[in-house]
Amino acid sequence: MLALVTGAAGFIGSHLVDRLLADGHEVIGVDDLSSGANVRPGVEMWEMDVADPALVEKAAARRPEVVCHLAAQVSVRASVSDPLADARTNVVGTANVLEAVRAAGGRKVVFTSSCAVYGVPDALPVPADAELRPASPYAASKVSGEVYAGMYRRLHGIDFTTLTLANVYGPRQTPEGEAGVVSIFTDALLSGRPTKVYGDGTQTRDYVYVLDVVDAFARAAGDAGGGRRFNVGTGLQTSDRDLHTLVAEAAGAPDDPEFAPPRLGDLPAMSVDPRATREALGWEPRTRLPGGIAETVAWARGRNAPRG
Repeated sequence: MLALVTGAAGFIGSHLVDRLLADGHEVIGVDDLSSGANVRPGVEMWEMDVADPALVEKAAARRPEVVCHLAAQVSVRASVSDPLADARTNVVGTANVLEAVRAAGGRKVVFTSSCAVYGVPDALPVPADAELRPASPYAASKVSGEVYAGMYRRLHGIDFTTLTLANVYGPRQTPEGEAGVVSIFTDALLSGRPTKVYGDGTQTRDYVYVLDVVDAFARAAGDAGGGRRFNVGTGLQTSDRDLHTLVAEAAGAPDDPEFAPPRLGDLPAMSVDPRATREALGWEPRTRLPGGIAETVAWARGRNAPRG
């Protein structure tokens, strides 16, 4: 299978490239290298914006069978401050990717969404068929992408599966920008800098390890799950305070964060129910949080080690 991965040099995308290659597939990567430079040697890379119309022509020439679309503007705060820029990347970019699949005669798109689309849930963990309540331009753009994918399925017969991700963490996630809190805690604790917990530490999230996430993408690239949304998470909640303790233990650092006022718009709790994903794709999270954090800290320690 020839697969095209957008966002291929980023945190999740680079791991997905590795997985697809390990499974024996040929891979083309697309990335503008604005938020990651994890480029696998020997992989065909198209350095370009995902909204660039030239993507359609290049895909038509190479004819990938499946496109895994991970390239996105992922900052909620950036989307609020500049919703037009967010829409250009996440809405126009997704429409451009779907046009590229159509031009290539591709079979399927695996679309990356976020648990942000659920807004403030009625109950936890959130099932995959829950009402979508986007509360930011970023979340709205993800809902829009899924609507576009469904429309292309009806109009052009291109299959799709949406994977709605919980909080992904693991090696290659860097602490710059609006990164995951695991990488932020890890980098600060390894460097001896103070850490900060917003609110009283009881805010919860559902943390899922990146290699488990790419396993879901690899399974969704097949024939199963067409036209459906699946949650990729553990269904478990971990508080910010407990997460800090786990990272501090793995880093061998003091478990003594500072506390700051809660940030406007942060959800008090989130977890997603993966049962439908298990039933349809045979997927389930295999990495327990302490083990995944240990792997993440080990990678970060090597990344930050002095080069001689």
